[in-house]
Amino acid sequence: MTISIKTQNLTRSFGDFVAVDKLSLSINSGEIFGLLGPNAAGKSTVIRLLAGILQANSGEAHILGLDLFSQTDSIKQRIGYVAQQFSLYPDLTVLENIVFYAGLYGVEDKVRLNYLLDLYDLSQFKNKLAGLLSGGYKRRLAIACATTHDPELIFLDEPTAGIDPVTRKELWDLFYSLATSGKTLFVTTHYMEEAERCNRLAFLNHGKLVAQGTPAEIRSSLNNRLVYSCDIQHDPVLTSALIIDPAIQLVNQFGRELRIITDISVTLEQLQHIISKHYERSFQLKKVTPSIEDAFISLTSNGGKQ
Repeated sequence: MTISIKTQNLTRSFGDFVAVDKLSLSINSGEIFGLLGPNAAGKSTVIRLLAGILQANSGEAHILGLDLFSQTDSIKQRIGYVAQQFSLYPDLTVLENIVFYAGLYGVEDKVRLNYLLDLYDLSQFKNKLAGLLSGGYKRRLAIACATTHDPELIFLDEPTAGIDPVTRKELWDLFYSLATSGKTLFVTTHYMEEAERCNRLAFLNHGKLVAQGTPAEIRSSLNNRLVYSCDIQHDPVLTSALIIDPAIQLVNQFGRELRIITDISVTLEQLQHIISKHYERSFQLKKVTPSIEDAFISLTSNGGKQ
């Protein structure tokens, strides 16, 4: 199995602020790799570093077997990059945007461009101004433009942010198709359900890598924590009492489900006793398997306290 991205201690600072701190990653060709982290964790900076838009202060990186620092121009010819914000030309039509970006890579194959219009369901809008597209179709157009030159590696910075679940699912179907054809996708996202769709994940917090692995490995990374669930409607008094307990790391409410992450020393009976002191109604408490969201919040929040 070949490696598409390999970094060692990659670091980028802005003045005294360290945005990316000694990042070491290894990403296989043909996989969908997800990078998650809170706002300002450094996700977009990582993508800009790996795409050659920003230059690292220190460390090493190889992209598609090429040195990121000495062979940047060659790398840019073989990658695609979709920015977090819509960055195409709103006053050009869909087709004009695709033709323009294809021209930047010397692509003049009309068959290829028509294929992209069909692939991303844009043929019906090819003469429409890009700025008048819906959010979901703007995303489709951005991906089409970024892949006019058939890149081997595609960076997608929050590609489904702000779009509806149906369109999000359709885009992920396209992502899987790209990966199946041998493309490597590097995706940043805030959606936990999208994290489950990735082959492997990494969690970034304050520029530091705090976890990486398959979704199953990430879930099992809370090996020093226990996760409990009970059917309790939100109760501010109970929540406050749980949060201040030093043995409880995280309290998270999902409708009528209360999820509690504790130190490994806390038994079910002990937690039942704590809850009973502040909640008079009957409830059922059970130990559950950690979710991706449990792991994410536990590993990236400030001690997990909300």
